[in-house]
Parts: sequence; C-alpha cells; structure tokens
Amino acid sequence: MDAAPASVSDFTEPATDGFVVAAAAMLGARGWTTDAELIQPWLTDWRQRFTGRALGMASPANAAELAALVRLCADHRVPIVPQGGNSGMSGGATPDTTGHAIVLSTRRMSAIRAIDVEARTALCEAGVILEVLHNAAEAQGLRFPLSLGGKGSATIGGLISTNAGGTQVLRHGSMRASVLGLEAVLPDGSVFDALVPLKKDNRGFDLKQLLIGSEGTLGIVTAAMLKLEPAIAARAVLWAGLDSLTDARALLLLAETMAGAALEGFEVMPAHSLDAVLAHLPDARAPLAGDHAWHALIELVADAEAAERLPERAEALLARAFEQGLIADATIAQSKAQADALWLLREAIAPAERALGPAVQHDISVPVARMPDFVTAAVPAIEATWPGTRAVGFGHLGDGNIHFHVIAPNPLPEGTDGPAWQADDGKAISRQVHDLVTAWGGSISAEHGIGQLKRDELARIGDPVALGLMRAIKHALDPLGLMNPGKLL
Repeated sequence: MDAAPASVSDFTEPATDGFVVAAAAMLGARGWTTDAELIQPWLTDWRQRFTGRALGMASPANAAELAALVRLCADHRVPIVPQGGNSGMSGGATPDTTGHAIVLSTRRMSAIRAIDVEARTALCEAGVILEVLHNAAEAQGLRFPLSLGGKGSATIGGLISTNAGGTQVLRHGSMRASVLGLEAVLPDGSVFDALVPLKKDNRGFDLKQLLIGSEGTLGIVTAAMLKLEPAIAARAVLWAGLDSLTDARALLLLAETMAGAALEGFEVMPAHSLDAVLAHLPDARAPLAGDHAWHALIELVADAEAAERLPERAEALLARAFEQGLIADATIAQSKAQADALWLLREAIAPAERALGPAVQHDISVPVARMPDFVTAAVPAIEATWPGTRAVGFGHLGDGNIHFHVIAPNPLPEGTDGPAWQADDGKAISRQVHDLVTAWGGSISAEHGIGQLKRDELARIGDPVALGLMRAIKHALDPLGLMNPGKLL
C-alpha cells in the first residue's frame, strides 16, 4: 500500500521531437500547437500562484482522438496536464517548469449531446461551460443546480475532476451527487464508458466515483450524464443580521425544520466581509440598517405547486427567528433584481478582500455542528500568533465549508512585499490553519481540490492509511506517472 506513484523522472527523457511530429500529424492544426503565444495564457493558474512551461498544447475534438493521444504520450513518456476552463483554485491544471508536459485542453469537446426532459438528464462533453449548461437546461424548463462564481469559464470536466461544490451543496450536494454516468480516457489510452445512468448497479466498485475528484491523476473525463432538476417556479431570498455565528447555526436549524426541502442555500459572512464588498462594489448597498456582527443569506425555493405559499413560509421563518431572539433585523428581496443583488454581496467577497491586499485563503471544512465553535476559536488564535493580520471566516454554513482568509498586516512589515509575505509568513499561517482544522476533525480542502497548492500539506498531515490507498490506486492505474504529475499526491 505504500507504493509511490512513478514520476517522469523515473524514466528516460521524453522523446520530444518524434512526439511533436506525431502529435501534429494526429491532431492537425486545430488540435495541436507549439506556438508559445497561443499556449502562454494557459500556463498560469487563475490565482496566478503557479506558472509552468509546456511542450505543446493538445485540443482533441473527441474521446477517440484523446485516447489516441494518451497512447502516444505513453509511448513517448510525455506527461499530460488536463485542463478545462483553467479556473481552478489550487493550481491543479498548471504544468511544472520542466517543459516536458503537454497541456491537454478539453475545450473543443463542448457539445451538449442530449437533454432528456422526461428523464431529467443532460449528456455533456467535458468542455461544456457550466453557464452554457444552465441556459440549455433552462430552455427546457429544467435546471442544473450546481452554481459558482466561475460559471462563465468552469467546464463540466473540470468540475467533475475536482468534485466542485458551490452555493447549492446544502440541498443538492457537490458535483459527485449530480453525476449519473461517466466517460473517461484512462492512462493506457483505453476508454472507460459508464454513461448509462443506472439507479441500482452492484457490479463491484463504483469506478466513476473513483474518477470524480481525482483531479486528472487517474484519467481524463470526456463526457458525463448529469442529473437535472425541475425549474424553480419561485424563490425567496432573505438577509438577516445576527449577533453571533452560534445564532446563525441556530437559525439554520430552524430553517431546516420550517422550510425542509425548500431550503436551497444558507451562507454566512462577518461584518468585515460585508464592509469590504460595500467598499469594493461602487453601486452596492447594505441590506440592513445598523451594525451587525454577522450576516446570513438564505434562499428558499418552490416548484409550481408550492410557489404561492413561498412568501408566507419565508415571512413565518423570519417571524419565528425574531421570536427566538436569533436575528436583530432582516429583509426579504422583493424582486429578482434585489435577490441577485443580495447574492452579489456574497459572491464578491473574494475579490473585495483581495483588493485589500495580500492574503492567504483556505478552503476548509469541519463538521457542520462545530463550525461556529471552530471559527470562534481559530480567529483569535491566528490573530494572536500573527499580530496585525485579520482572520475572516465566511461561507457555506449548511455544509461546514469555511473560506478562512488571513489578510496581511497593512502596512506590510518594512522591507517585505506581498509575494514575500505570502511565501514566508503566509506559508507558516497556512500550516497553523491546517493544523487547527485537522485537530477539529476537518479537511484542508472542502471543494477546491488539492492540486499542487496543498499537495505537501496533505502529505504532512493526511491520514497515512488513506494516502497509502491513494498511492496504490495511482500506481496501479498510472504506473508511468504521466497523468497530471505533481498534483494531489
């Protein structure tokens, strides 16, 4: 179980000249390029933390071309870095600096092959943009419930490979819960075809679940059968001001009791995060008068049958929360524009805090019931250890996912710039945060994956048995170590 996956350095130097000629002949001008200007935008991750080099960039048109390319890469010992929309948060789609790997873009594989209205499914290729799927489902009176800030660039393949979350996880689960079937190319160039959505199937291991969340280290997703939901007939978006995160947790429990399956989302943020957004967005307005230590954003939804009663249910929830002393003030959006404006306040937290200066961001989770206690303990612990910093926790209270940001002192220590602070103090801060979350029984990656950003930390504090299992699986499926080397493990 302790077998380490092979790496490219364990083998001979890639035979690049013969490979480049063969790849160009196989994929043609649209599918293969070594043009540095065309490749350059795809060599740096979205957060601009990692920049690599590449032998070339491949853009196969279908699974058959991709499979042939993978076999060619295996023959020439050329590593493969799969890439969707390049919107990941952990550097999982960026090549290393050797220049030996190719970037394999799935963006040409962008067809929604079918939407079955009766079965409520969508058969999508890996390169389909999330927002495109949203629009296509909406046109059929359906919806794909996973959404996130990068919906205009994130691809279905990338979302599956990282098991992405988002703001609807509370009701619908992460990407894993929406994948009914999967097609992927494995490291030997064979095609794993499990696209048929079976409600019950006990033929051994659930191999599609093994590939979901593996960050391209075990295979490359080429298509998926996805579960769709009925379109929303009505929504109620509520904003509440609270005194504490403990009160927010009690409000969540009340909402789950009173709203049941109608509860679509429950997000929390401290006053600092809201203030940062109001300063960052020129047209933004505070939803409530007065000061509140914490804020909760709640969304309730209803189908056509229950739509008429939704406003009454929303008002009843707030009335009960007032009676129990859980909230100090609240409002309900009166239009779609107002609802979208409230959600924008939540979605703009990351760029607003980035505008404040350097910070280290942590995508962590703890058991849902322990989230208030964790934040209450972790914020002063970090700020005491690192004077001048500001620790801020916000996010998906309903699933225990905390976006825990530590903002650098302002001004920075003399003689230090942003990158130097992140590389020195920032790295040490992250170790402390990860140690804290591990001690609380949590995870250092809730929805953004491990990539290369957290690979060493996972090796440092991860469960040895679990890591041994993952390494054994990686070695069994990818003995040459060519699939997204240097990521996850």
